[in-house]
Amino acid sequence: MSLVEFFTGPWHLPFMQRAFAVAVIITGLVCGVVGVYVVLRGMAFIGEAVSHSAFPGVALAYAVQGNLLLGGALAGLTTSLPIALVSQNRRLKEDTVIGVFFSCAFGLGIVLVSTQDSWSTDLSSFLFGQVLAVGPEDVWTAAGVGAVLVTVVLLLSKELVAVSLDRETSRAAGLPVMRLDLILYTVVTATIVMSLEAVGNVLVLSLLITPAAAARMLTERLWAMTLLASLIGGTVALAGLYVSYAYDLAAGGSIVCVLTAMFVAVWCLAPRHGLLARARQQNRETWRPAADQMAPT
Repeated sequence: MSLVEFFTGPWHLPFMQRAFAVAVIITGLVCGVVGVYVVLRGMAFIGEAVSHSAFPGVALAYAVQGNLLLGGALAGLTTSLPIALVSQNRRLKEDTVIGVFFSCAFGLGIVLVSTQDSWSTDLSSFLFGQVLAVGPEDVWTAAGVGAVLVTVVLLLSKELVAVSLDRETSRAAGLPVMRLDLILYTVVTATIVMSLEAVGNVLVLSLLITPAAAARMLTERLWAMTLLASLIGGTVALAGLYVSYAYDLAAGGSIVCVLTAMFVAVWCLAPRHGLLARARQQNRETWRPAADQMAPT
């Protein structure tokens, strides 16, 4: 296979075209933009909690032959909104409240699954993703919902950043902190449920966190971080799908593995905050006093 055939071959297949579209929309745009605020807030645990909290909704929808994604979305909101409300009591840290509700929701999902005689392909695709099986309607749904989520986040960008950095000052300044928390949790929940079809319940947190974390290593500016997270997510998602196509591997797992490899590279090579840059800075600081002592007086 020539290099040209390698890059152009997948684009002749309709299912790969749809997979590319969904991967770019979900991983590049939506998860990149929303993930920035999740990373700034330090609430990565909420991504894990919501993805697992969607499990009982999916299990219940499967039991009654309903829509799995709709069931997951309702269950995720039923869990994430109480977390946002209970977290307003600053006596308890946010990750503590998340742990309480997350464990309960996942336990409920296990109970519901235990009532079924067997697992089906639909339920396993929820856990592990099936981006190569998305239909044309899934692409349009992802595009429409993604556009709404990105618009909401960008319109409330300043307020969300203020609450993420200093909640008490934001509350004193008159910002509706609880309302902003509810909006952010709802957006994160919707983003995660959108992403389940691409990589599944097990790997969805990587889509939300890894591109934004890599962008955080490369820039201090919010607008640049948002743009970089989207570009990194979209580009790496395409690369992951190419790896999946070339070596006949699971698409969702390939995307996540390539994302993680990219993050490790950025963590090592970032020009200001990377491992090598910090090592060079420490060496300069170590040698500077010695050089000053050796200088003639």
